[in-house]
Amino acid sequence: MRDYVFTSESVSEGHPDKVCDRISDAIVDAYLGADPYSRVAVETLATTNHVVLAGEVRGPASVTRDEIEAVTRSAVRDIGYEQEGFHWKKAKVENLIHAQSADIARGVDAIGNKDEGAGDQGIMFGYACRETEAFMPAPIYYAHGILRSLAEARHSGAAPQLGPDAKSQVTLQYVNGKPERATAIVVSTQHGADVDQDAVREIVRPHVVNVLPKGWMCGEADFYVNPTGRFVIGGPDGDCGLTGRKIIVDTYGGAAPHGGGAFSGKDPTKVDRSAAYAARYLAKNVVAAGLADRCLIQLSYAIGVSHPISVYIDTYGTGRVSEEKLPGVLCELMDLSPRGIREHLALNRPIYARTAAYGHFGRAPEPDGGFSWERLDLVGPLAGAFGLS
Repeated sequence: MRDYVFTSESVSEGHPDKVCDRISDAIVDAYLGADPYSRVAVETLATTNHVVLAGEVRGPASVTRDEIEAVTRSAVRDIGYEQEGFHWKKAKVENLIHAQSADIARGVDAIGNKDEGAGDQGIMFGYACRETEAFMPAPIYYAHGILRSLAEARHSGAAPQLGPDAKSQVTLQYVNGKPERATAIVVSTQHGADVDQDAVREIVRPHVVNVLPKGWMCGEADFYVNPTGRFVIGGPDGDCGLTGRKIIVDTYGGAAPHGGGAFSGKDPTKVDRSAAYAARYLAKNVVAAGLADRCLIQLSYAIGVSHPISVYIDTYGTGRVSEEKLPGVLCELMDLSPRGIREHLALNRPIYARTAAYGHFGRAPEPDGGFSWERLDLVGPLAGAFGLS
């Protein structure tokens, strides 16, 4: 179909699952900050005034149990939870983290002539398109934008009536394959008990209108704000949260496949994370170089094996160069082994807590190396490899 509607959703940093992603990634950062070669796989569960940490690590003893608890509380405080049912200072933190399995370490470690292997088997996808300036699908891009705008207003004090927990959903009309307007917008946001639904609607409205392109706003009947009528109890007090439950929110909003593995709580030896970043990096550069208008890249790995088992590329009929040649060129420009990815994108840094909300992709590269997979530094080499100006 060339004419259709498509919907994507986003969830805020205060959503129960995103609270858990943030805590898990803050712990990854604590270990990588102490030793860039730490191994971390940490899961978080959050419910009413209770946080449970579990997983496996191999890192310096300087990251103590007390520090992990402090990192956990700091993450919750930064999100903004000081509520009776979930409070950064009052919640119980239960730490069940233990040492990494020696069997897993054996497969991943570089030993003798064996290079560092993938931390697990799996398939990873990267995607890019020309629908937005960030080379992201438009529905997820604007869904994230609405919630980031609301969060900035809450943190700045401009919208003190709002709480940390929120969700958005954007439905766009596509004509001849291109997004043209919103047909429905849904925003549910936690609010104070003394704020009525009409007031919440008017607080939310400018954040939607200002994020969407001019003229894209849907009709009033299709603008849904807190459809249940009340959203006072939110966050982990209202709904149990778990790390890794929002993988489609984290990636492309359903507009492209996802390999199934979550990102948060994992150090960059885990290809669930690092190879998905590499695939996005390559796909974005392919599109930005003018080789295609849309690009999907799949990588696959086996645990303990250093090279990808397969590299698949689909440009959806928009390619201007040979798809048969493209994988070889990409592999020449970037070593897709776990070590090669980590070194090329400089992933052994404490840069992950910031990725835990509003998407891992479509963000601006940061001076300290955050979102390095969003760089466009392969545009020139790619164009040159195919003789394009």
